[in-house]
Amino acid sequence: MAFTAKDVMTLRQKTGCGMMDCKKALTEADGDMDKAIDFLREQGLAKAAKKASRIAAEGVAVAYSDDKTGVALEVNAETDFVAKNADFQAFVKTIADTVLAEDPADVADLLTKKAVGTEMTVAELLQEKIQTIGENMIIRRFVRYEGTVATYIHMGGKISVMVKFDTDLADKDEFKTYAKDIAMQVAAANPSYLNKSQVPDEVIEHEKKIMTEQVINEGKPEAIAQKIVMGKIGKYYEENCLVNQIFVKDNKLKVDQYTAQTAKALGGKIEIVDFVRFEKGEGLEKREDDFAAEVAAAVSGK
Repeated sequence: MAFTAKDVMTLRQKTGCGMMDCKKALTEADGDMDKAIDFLREQGLAKAAKKASRIAAEGVAVAYSDDKTGVALEVNAETDFVAKNADFQAFVKTIADTVLAEDPADVADLLTKKAVGTEMTVAELLQEKIQTIGENMIIRRFVRYEGTVATYIHMGGKISVMVKFDTDLADKDEFKTYAKDIAMQVAAANPSYLNKSQVPDEVIEHEKKIMTEQVINEGKPEAIAQKIVMGKIGKYYEENCLVNQIFVKDNKLKVDQYTAQTAKALGGKIEIVDFVRFEKGEGLEKREDDFAAEVAAAVSGK
């Protein structure tokens, strides 16, 4: 499989590795991007354990809750200017309120629902906003939880987080402080899973393969590679599973220890049940306008 200079640049953006290393990796992987990333990791050159596309699209990621339900939502627009528009922000809040009220199955179902506070469906309201604001907009994704939730919005809509809990302490101010801490933990540390049991077996096997190659390439005897790898797997859980992560506000505690400590102090139970983290434009490509060409075209009348 052939590859281009753009592929080399993409690999460099994803891994932070040098241009020649990226070119060599793509050559070794016969142009396959995922295999090239694995090659770089095996060589100890790529530090990133997660493969994520460059975050580039505009819009907002928000999260809201009432006494019984919560919603995390992402709505995309073409420019950051429109994302800061009061009309756009009011539209996003209406969509969130509609998700809370109507409990749609997915975005397609949401579009058929009557938008809260209007006589239009969400699809009709969306089209109206596209016409009046003058930019294309997309309701990209949402998650709705019922029960005790905590929400957090970072940097005015760059990241939104919602965490669900099973607890008998929801009315206590100390629990609310704890819950906000956990939501901020998710925003800051970006866990991929709640706990070890949620990590798919194939993910662990893949990580073991990468780690084994790293250890061997570092010159360690193959006989002790497996012991070293098991220690690295423990570190993988600590970095990627929320309850196993180091608590960002106290590095002497892990999240599960902070949870148990809080529950004991308040005389009740607390369990983190689920979480969702949306980052604005995650996995989307931003439109790259050639401003000089645009000006030239406007001047020439083309």
